[in-house]
This record gives sequence, structure tokens and C-alpha cells, in this order.
Amino acid sequence: MSLLTRMDATPEQVFDHYRQVNLIDASRQPTGAALAVQNPATGAILGQAAASDAAETDAAVRSARIAQRAWATLPARSRGKQVAAAARAIADRAELIAQVLARETGKAIRTECRGEVAVAADIVEFYGGLGSELKGQTVPYHPRMLTMTSREPLGVVAAIVPWNVPLVLFALKVAPALVAGNSVVVKSSEEAPFATFLMAELMMQHLPAGVLNVINGTGAVCGEALTGNPDVAKITFTGSEAVGEHINRVAAGRIIPVSLELGGKSPMIVCADADLDKAIAGAVSGMRFTRQGQSCTAASRIYVHDSLMAPFMEELKQALDRLVIGDPLDEATDVGTIINARQLASIQKYIALAEATEGARILRFGQMPSSPHLAPDLFLQPTILTGLPEDHPCVMEEIFGPVAVVQGWSDFDAVVARANSTHYGLAASLWTRSLSTALDGTARLDAGYVQVNQNLTIQPNVSYGGFGRSGQGKEASLEAMLEHFTRLKTIVMNFD
Repeated sequence: MSLLTRMDATPEQVFDHYRQVNLIDASRQPTGAALAVQNPATGAILGQAAASDAAETDAAVRSARIAQRAWATLPARSRGKQVAAAARAIADRAELIAQVLARETGKAIRTECRGEVAVAADIVEFYGGLGSELKGQTVPYHPRMLTMTSREPLGVVAAIVPWNVPLVLFALKVAPALVAGNSVVVKSSEEAPFATFLMAELMMQHLPAGVLNVINGTGAVCGEALTGNPDVAKITFTGSEAVGEHINRVAAGRIIPVSLELGGKSPMIVCADADLDKAIAGAVSGMRFTRQGQSCTAASRIYVHDSLMAPFMEELKQALDRLVIGDPLDEATDVGTIINARQLASIQKYIALAEATEGARILRFGQMPSSPHLAPDLFLQPTILTGLPEDHPCVMEEIFGPVAVVQGWSDFDAVVARANSTHYGLAASLWTRSLSTALDGTARLDAGYVQVNQNLTIQPNVSYGGFGRSGQGKEASLEAMLEHFTRLKTIVMNFD
């Protein structure tokens, strides 16, 4: 019986199933080299993932190019029905996928991993229903000419996903591309590839061979080969600003479209009339503390009106102290681990800069885990920094860890200007009971995803994407599918 159909399959069997293989043309293709994948909570090696070279990467693109020709000729609604069936396959194996994800990312299964799988399945199902929206228009150019536009797929899409929320970002890239008639080659994160492979292979049961392919490897080898392949017609990438800038140059050199979702330093402005309880809950969830702050949309700059600062800080301390840091597989755990030692060192570098700043306060919350089976090296307490100047690196730069800066304010115009004083522009939130303040603030905040009295994560049918160096392009909406995974053709017919 196949691993995919066994309801009693274990995460360990999943790791073994994807040992040193890529998924190309709906089959497991062995690779010549391997990358060890570690459980960040225990330090144990989970398995050996593929380390694809240029030839193995090119084989995936070749498979996608061949499959795309027939896939594009199917009626769009037929493609959508197959993608929707793939969504149901994900939902049917949600617990197994979540168990794998928790082990390879260090994220808590209760607060993070199960929710991520559910949202990923929902996104795939959402796009599965949009096949009928791939339509053009008739244009009133001339009464004796038929003038119209049509939507066509681009071809082979290269989709590169990160380790922090790999399944949601996989779904945001793969599902709309497939429904639009493209084929896709996904490069999984070498830090956390196995849940991505499992979700993809479950989907492949409902798709023609070669339409979806998944490869794993380093960015320097596998990523470069994928983005530089002449048969790739579109690149969609989520990850660091530096890598996104490089990919943008690669795409520009080949004059192909690219979508980028990069970093953020998202402000959260708490007004004097805010509901304090909601704002505290919004700070904890918005800062993505249960994801160890490893989120581009993390509300890492929290501006609190001076009149609320004392009660806000007191309640925030209590809320953060209640978070349980521990084994990601324990149902009691709220907060898991940082992904790896390199990322932890980067976070600690910023905390050290704050510690060296006169007048700064570094507040740490929660109890570090003491279970003997855990490796303590990658656990990090939620941390609040106060007393920092506005131009401090901890205020201006993305830390990508459970570290938020809290600052006071008294003048609304000034705090909006402070919120906008960054080259990022991904997300922002405003907390107020006043409709006029909300309308004014949301119009002036320079971010692509602005919320009032909430800090939700990515949701299907809610357009998501940033301004400035946070990237280019939108995801999660119908418009994202039309604008980023199709090309518009104009047709003029004259039989006169």
C-alpha cells in the first residue's frame, strides 16, 4: 500500500519516503547528493533530502514544459476541478502533514502547524473554484470588427518557497498558476522540505503527470539553475530581501515577469481610545510570537499612545509570560524553536545591539523549556525592547525573530510619519474606536496590507502584498491569478 493512501503512516515513514528524491513527472526521482534536515527542537536528523544539481533541476523544468502544453488546452473549469480535488486530498491528510511540519520547522503543532495546513488547503480550494474567471472582454473598437481580449497561461512557473510558512506560500503560488493553465516547478526550502513534498505528492494524485514538480536543493545551485532556465516563463519568490533583489535582476535580464514577497518591519499603532484587551491580543498574535516572530508581517514596531503605555506594558508582560515555550509536538506548547543556529545568531546580534544602547530595556518573557529530550540551543524567549531611538537597527531593520520594539507617541501625524519611516511597506495595523481616525490612518499608512483592530495572517480572497522593498505583486486573490499567472492577448477580427 502506498504511503499516500495509508491512514496509519507516520512522520518517520514520510522522511524515509522522500529520502534523497525529487518529485518529477509524478514519480520519485533519486538525486546524486543529499542535504540533512534537522529537527530544531531536538537536534536530531530527521532525514536526507535531495540536493539537486543543475541537470536534475533542468529535468524538472523539461517535464513541466512538456506537460504544460496539454494542461493549457483543458477547459479552465476542468483544471479548477482537479485543483479542488487536490485540496481535498490535503485536508484528508492534514494531521500527518502538520506532524511532519512541526518536526522540521520547530513550530508548535497546536498554535501554528495545524492552522497552516488548514489555510493551505483552503487556498488551494479557493483557487480551484476560480477557473471560470479566466475570461477576457469584448472591446467596442469598430462596429464591423470583432475585437476582444483573452487570458493565456505563461508556461512554466518557477516557485521558490521559504521555511517559515512553506505550505501556505506553496499554495499561494501553485494553485493559481495551475488553474490558469501553467505548469509549476517548486523549489522547496532546504531547511524544511518534507511537508512540502508530502502536500505536493498528495495533490499530484489528482493532476496530470509533470504539471506539478517539486525539487529540493541549495539556492546557490538548485535555485540558480531554476531561475536561470530558459524555459521558465515566470518566477514567484518569497524570502529574504537580498535574494529577492538577485532574482529580480535575473528575471530582468531575461525580461520575464517576477513576483516577490520579501521583508517587512510592520508598525502597529495603538491609539488612546483603543480597546486595550483587543490591542494586547493583537500585539501577541500580530507579532507572530507563536511562530517565534519568524514572519514578514510581524508587528515588530509597536507604537502605543503615552496615556496607555503603562497599562499596555503591564498586560503585555502578563500575556507573554503565559505563553508556554517547549516541545513543538506537545499540545500544551505555544512557542517552539528558531529554525536554525544561523538565524538565532542573527536575532541575538540585534538583541546585543539593544543591550549596548544607553537607556534601552530588554524584557524577556516565558520560561525556557527544561525537558531532557529537547536541545535548548534554538529556543528563545519572546523579547520586548524599549527605550531605543527611532534610527536604531532594531527599529529600522527586520529581525525575523520573537523581538518587538515598543515606543510611545502623543501626536498622530508624527507617529504615522514614524511608521512610514522605513524602506519596507508590507503590513500595518491601527487600533482605535474612531472611524474617522481609522479612515485617515489607513489612507496614510504606506503599506500594502493595512488592518484596523486586528492582525490577521494571510487569508484566501484577501489581496496580500507589499510596497517598496517588501516586494512586488499581490497574492491570495483572483486578481493575483489574473495579473501574475496569465498574459492578456488582444484579438481583432475583420471579415468585411
